[in-house]
Amino acid sequence: MGKLKRNDYEELLEPLEEQLVAMARWARHTGARIVAVFEGRDTAGKGGAIRAVSQRLNPRQCRVVALDKPSEREMTQWYFQRYIAHLPAAGEIVLFDRSWYNRAGVEKVMGYAGQGQVDRFLEEVPNFERMLVKDGILLFKYWLTTDQDKQEERLKERLEDPLKRWKLSPIDLAARGKYAEYTEARDAMLDATHSDHAPWTLVDFNDQKRGRLTLVQDLLDRLPNTNVEPPPLDFPPLENDPLKETYRGLKPIKSFEG
Repeated sequence: MGKLKRNDYEELLEPLEEQLVAMARWARHTGARIVAVFEGRDTAGKGGAIRAVSQRLNPRQCRVVALDKPSEREMTQWYFQRYIAHLPAAGEIVLFDRSWYNRAGVEKVMGYAGQGQVDRFLEEVPNFERMLVKDGILLFKYWLTTDQDKQEERLKERLEDPLKRWKLSPIDLAARGKYAEYTEARDAMLDATHSDHAPWTLVDFNDQKRGRLTLVQDLLDRLPNTNVEPPPLDFPPLENDPLKETYRGLKPIKSFEG
């Protein structure tokens, strides 16, 4: 299966975007609460996958949550506490760009959390997610899989591209040599947190465009019937000729000429 070209990708994505808009309309109509967790190695493509889901949706309804490292105060809270504040209300969609699973991944491998903290997290998270699902939240957990050679290729691209350089951090570079350790941590996490009420879905992201399409289609397939007709909107013609915009003597700046 060859790598998907951009034109082909955009053509295949368009009908899925229409279904995502229908999903958002259905969530607003029914009061559904949707949470999707995006996890994976550095450079796996979490940001691109989240954009594929969210870029046509109302940002007031569909929120992306990408938390920075915890503050000193947050470090003294119950671990899940700062994530709970970002859960959706009725009709909302929340996409976590990394999530509470940081504790079982980067925090474990890079030594930011002790083994006791990691063990307690792995013990508590199935019950935490059971509470979310039991309360009616639709929870989707995606792990984006990436081979090491692809990760190396993307890290090098970020290093050399000034428009992507901001994506690289010292932590990313320090983690680069810990591929095997991340694999071990991931397997332990999947074993402990893959459940009937909150299963993991693994998606191949060695080809990121194909991976995005696969993930979006899976998300849509796992929702109930989201066919809700949009409310009718009347768009009558203006009674008078359209008015030109005026600014009481101020003028717009000169248009960009390329």
